[in-house]
Amino acid sequence: MTDQDKTQINITHLARLARLAIPASSHASTAEDLDNIIAMIDAMQSVDTEGVEPLSHPLDSKQLLRADVVSESVSREAFQNNAPKTEDGYYLVPRVVD
Repeated sequence: MTDQDKTQINITHLARLARLAIPASSHASTAEDLDNIIAMIDAMQSVDTEGVEPLSHPLDSKQLLRADVVSESVSREAFQNNAPKTEDGYYLVPRVVD
């Protein structure tokens, strides 16, 4: 079995695992793309990050948040009026596991 055959088998297997349809004519370019991605990851992992503090966010900006205030209320009775069966404020559902 040649290296080309091994590559095609791997791409076929990976495509099946990922539930992707990769035509045979694209196997070589897909394998090359994957090799490039793995090489980039290897290069990133070789960077010395000793003493570098992790960032909580890559941008130095403030997130504007709205006030945490209740804006609407929920009426249990109104929602349960549409349910086929309720009892004591709970929805009754048929048993599915014996």
